[in-house]
Order: sequence, then C-alpha cells, then structure tokens
Amino acid sequence: MPTLPVDAADLTPSWMSETVGTEVTEVELLDHAFATNQRARVRLTYATAEAGPATLFVKLAPLDPAHRQMIGATGMGEREVQFYADVAPTVDLLVPRCWYGASDADCFVLLLEDLAARGCEFASNGEWGVSADAAGGALEQLARFHARFEDPGERARVAPWLAAPRPRMSEATAGLMRMVLDAHAERLSTDYAAIGELYVEHHAWFDEIWHSGPATLVHGDTHIGNVYLDDGRVGFLDWGLSRVSTHLRDVSYFLTMSVDIDERRRHQRELLQRYLDALRAAGGVDIAFDDAWAAHRLQASYTVVATFLAFMPSYASGDGVGLGNALLARANAALDDLDVVDAVRAALP
Repeated sequence: MPTLPVDAADLTPSWMSETVGTEVTEVELLDHAFATNQRARVRLTYATAEAGPATLFVKLAPLDPAHRQMIGATGMGEREVQFYADVAPTVDLLVPRCWYGASDADCFVLLLEDLAARGCEFASNGEWGVSADAAGGALEQLARFHARFEDPGERARVAPWLAAPRPRMSEATAGLMRMVLDAHAERLSTDYAAIGELYVEHHAWFDEIWHSGPATLVHGDTHIGNVYLDDGRVGFLDWGLSRVSTHLRDVSYFLTMSVDIDERRRHQRELLQRYLDALRAAGGVDIAFDDAWAAHRLQASYTVVATFLAFMPSYASGDGVGLGNALLARANAALDDLDVVDAVRAALP
C-alpha cells in the first residue's frame, strides 16, 4: 500500500500514478477545505490523454494531530474506506464511485468521483433542504437497502468487519456536552439545553435507545451535508458512521436534518408511511406506523448530540460554520415540532 498522504500537498503525481493505476504527470489543487476531515478537489494531467478521471474529490484525515487522533478514535475513516470497498459496489443506493481508498491508524484517504464536475447539487452550508418529492425517493432507496441488510448472513458475507466491536464514546461525549452546556447556555434553546442535560445524566440510556429495534446496516449520518442531488435523485455521501443499528436511526435523522423544514412539517407523516410501505414491499420487517412515529420522536433527540460540536473550537471557525449553524437550526425545529423533550422524559426508566 502506498504511504498515505497527510496533507493535500502529499497528493503528488507519483502517488496519484500508483493509486489511479496510470501515469499522472501533474496534480493541480483546485480546492482545499477543512471541517470534520480535509476535503480537496484536484485536476489530473496524464501521460496519455484522458487515461483517467479529469478531476477527483479527495477526503483525508484532519491535518491537526489532536483532531486527527480524535476522529481516528471513532474509526470513521477506516469505516468509510471499508464501505466503499465492500458495500458500495453491491447496492442500489446512489453513491459516488470510489477510485481508491486506504486507511492506516489515524490516517485515511479516499479518491472519489468528482460529482460537482457532472452537475450534482450540494447544500454545503445547509442553504437548502431536500423536497418532499425527492425525500420520498430517497426513503424508498433506504428501505431497499435496509431490507437487504436485515439478514445477519448478508451482512457477514458483504461486510464482515461490521461485527467488530465499536468503541463506546458516550461517556466522553457527555463530558464534552457538559462543557458546551456550561459555556454556551445563552445560545441554546430551552429544548436543546434540556436534551443536553438529560444526555449528560443518562448518556448510556440514550446510546441504547438510539440503536434499539430491528437491526440492519445504516448510514448513521444522513444530514443535509452528507447528501446530494443528481438530476433530482438523492445520493448519499460520508459513510464513516455506518454501522449495525436500527432503521429509524437513518429515517428520522434524514427527515429532521436533510428534508426542508417546512416540507418536513407538512409531509413527514406521509413520508414515514412511504418508507414503511417500501420496507415491507422489499421484504423487510413490518413496522407499525405508531411504533415508527414513537421511535422518530426519540431518535430526534440525537440531533443535539450530532450538532453540539458546532460550539467546539475546531468546528466554530473555518469551513464548517455555515453547515453547523444550519444543522443547529434544524435540530431546534425538530425538537420543538416533535415535542422531543416530553417524549424522552416519558421513555426514561
């Protein structure tokens, strides 16, 4: 395996030649951004014209060593590399083509299809949301995906690494949550702060409830920054949090954090029913609507844990600010609309 690049400057012609599989004579850095990880776009010139993709999207581990170690501890980079190697080529979901992926310790690299080059749309700062029509198609995609991977044998055949134990992060996350609650109390909505306080006290329970229910392979992070539109069809990016969990984890998070807020308010019940019908039609588990709705309200509490890092120094400046603020607004809307605080308090043992 070639030595993994740490910075975009390490994406040299010789390194690219080895990974793309044809001689690259020049690499031009078109864009380089920093958020959870490094993101870059590069233009390639080949010894033989048109021997490979003209441009690529590159994901790298964070540049800052402390941030890289924190992300590395979650296994996100390794998991995404595994997804693109083993799962992506076999699924009906719309995902980008992967040209190369590798991970080693805290470092990883992914060379992905440059979706922007063929006109795909992104809400990099959460400036728009998925329409109800597009959301319905996306939920049908997820239903077929979830139905297939309900079978433990299928998961073991395609992705045996899913069986590896995952590190439990809830105690450390609760400590960070405590810091944010204390330092930013004046910026937090009443419901947001209430869920944060409950999480600090009951983090192990939350971690259990968010993953309880029928099991399948889930994306795990279906917010607006991790999806794109390809001619009106929703595609899914950033599979670093994919894992075995329960169906409603993906469904609820997609509804609350990707669908346009007003569209969600008007259509979320019919969208949820559309998913359940598609899941059943694909041979998946039969989930009653009332059970799914109750799970949706509890799953929506995860929006607080998913967004509170927007207040941390490594996220509160730089390229992730716009998206962080948009996701916080979505979280606050979902907590209020779905009476999530009441749902959580009623469910606590």
